Amino acid sequence: MTNKQLLHTPAGVRDIYGLEYKRKLAIQKSIRKSIASFGYEAIQTPTFEYFDVFSKEVGTTPSKDLYKLIDKDGQTLVLRPDFTPSIARCAAKYFMDETKPVRFTYEGNTFVNVSHLQGKLKETTQMGAELMGDGSVEADGEIIAMLIDALQQTGLKQFRVNVGEIDYFKGICEDLSLSEEQESVIRDYISNKNFFAVKEYLQSENIAEEKIKVIMAIEDLFGSVDMLEEAGKLSNHPLVQEAIDRLKNLYEVLCAYNVEKYVSFDLGMLSSYQYYTGIIFKVYTIGIGDVVVKGGRYDKLLPYFGKNSPAIGFVIVIDDLMQALKRQKIEITAEDKNLLIVYDGLGFGEALKEAKVHRDKGINVQLMRFDVSKSKDDYGVYAKNHGIHQVIYLMK
Repeated sequence: MTNKQLLHTPAGVRDIYGLEYKRKLAIQKSIRKSIASFGYEAIQTPTFEYFDVFSKEVGTTPSKDLYKLIDKDGQTLVLRPDFTPSIARCAAKYFMDETKPVRFTYEGNTFVNVSHLQGKLKETTQMGAELMGDGSVEADGEIIAMLIDALQQTGLKQFRVNVGEIDYFKGICEDLSLSEEQESVIRDYISNKNFFAVKEYLQSENIAEEKIKVIMAIEDLFGSVDMLEEAGKLSNHPLVQEAIDRLKNLYEVLCAYNVEKYVSFDLGMLSSYQYYTGIIFKVYTIGIGDVVVKGGRYDKLLPYFGKNSPAIGFVIVIDDLMQALKRQKIEITAEDKNLLIVYDGLGFGEALKEAKVHRDKGINVQLMRFDVSKSKDDYGVYAKNHGIHQVIYLMK
């Protein structure tokens, strides 16, 4: 007797097949083509790594959310929850002596063992790009412009890239003489847009009211490039002023790429990933509550692996992007040419020859013997449900 439980997947993962999987592959293909056009080379890293690659010192996914396993040598391994530390580790190993910028693109699945799903998957497909060895604002602009192009190539039209700056927040905290622990707690609250908790925490720490007002003012620092002038008045700290100048220069680079209309600035945007150091960004779109893209600069991550090099990159969560495209009713068509040849009992030889002719032309062909209990309409429905564009009947 069949164990029905074996037919189901564990919570947080799912099967993808048929037309949905074809559409997913088509999305990945369009993104891959866009990123490659900017000169990025494909790279593949292992699905599991040593635990230390994603340790607390790296500042990535919390240990409690990692899938851990022990190998035969007693080493703790984890399924990757995030690509960036893996790419940084790989770059440090194989490009230690490279002094010119290197450009990588990757795709694969990541695994996060979250206990409260809230509709989120534990296994997601991600695609992204990393530009290492270039700390310039032009590198920031290239990454964001390339991201915008990649999203456009999938058919997505209504989206917004929100850009922030980690050093702006750090400068404010230093100017107010907040401790590292206080900064860390506030950062976590702000990354979740919980400014009520920020105020409550600062009050519990007996922080002066005028300092609390400065921190709370960050919540309203979002909008167009014009907002940056006002943001610069909040503090004269060097990190604050450098961050504002960086964002202004970035805007000029994005104007040169002619993509500035997709960009807004949000100085109250932070990340739970501690390895981000400067420019950070997230992409929001209609039809999905979470971000579909996140990225930023992580100039201190490669030094953790022994290579003193700046870097910036992004990751696109393909599963969330697919959901957004579906809810916005944007049609995703696979480029594959598919054909169904239906034959009767006497027509197998002819059907086989016909199939070879089409396969030699690069067309995918299914052969199917005609079932007398079904009609041509049944085969037409089957073709539609499986992304088959044409049905040929070879009946004697």
